[in-house]
Amino acid sequence: MALNYVSNFQALLLILFPFIASVASDPDIVSDFITPPNFFGSINGSFFTYTGLRSTVSEPTPQTFKVTKATLAEFPALDGQSISFAVLEFPPGGINPPHTHPRASELLLVTLGTLEVAFIDTKNVPFTQILRTGDMFVFPKGLVHFQYNRNHQQPAAAVSAFGSANAGTVSVPTSVFGTGIDDVILAKAFKTDVATVMKIKAGITKP
Repeated sequence: MALNYVSNFQALLLILFPFIASVASDPDIVSDFITPPNFFGSINGSFFTYTGLRSTVSEPTPQTFKVTKATLAEFPALDGQSISFAVLEFPPGGINPPHTHPRASELLLVTLGTLEVAFIDTKNVPFTQILRTGDMFVFPKGLVHFQYNRNHQQPAAAVSAFGSANAGTVSVPTSVFGTGIDDVILAKAFKTDVATVMKIKAGITKP
């Protein structure tokens, strides 16, 4: 009986595995590329070219943390290609606050300066590292992570590749304190008082 159960379970896994694999990332496409339904121009090299990152190499380091993306929203040719890209620019002391990417892992390469990075696994164990120029670090899909330029004298920069054309970003501070969750609920959750919650909210929602 037990052997029969195992065999049936293994057979079920074999049947389900292609489906599980297919939903683990962006869906496969059955054509060379996808053209947006409202696209009326001719398909040539320009369709597969994105120039939105030029400012990251031609302009001075921004005064606050800045991320410049090349995702499906900005670059329609990425549709179905299961990849996207971002340039992260950190002024001295700049931080990319704790956040998640629900639909993709992230592979980060430091291109300037040093960055302190970390992610937290589902057991609440932090994995931290100090990265120097040329170092890479992977943030597993869906886990909370951050990057911080601890150097308050020099800027830092990095580029990130994502395993999805639309990885998505959920900012922990904004999603918790900037989306209208009741102050009493937050005060209880963080074991503090409503006045403190309101002060944090004011800082998060300030333009």
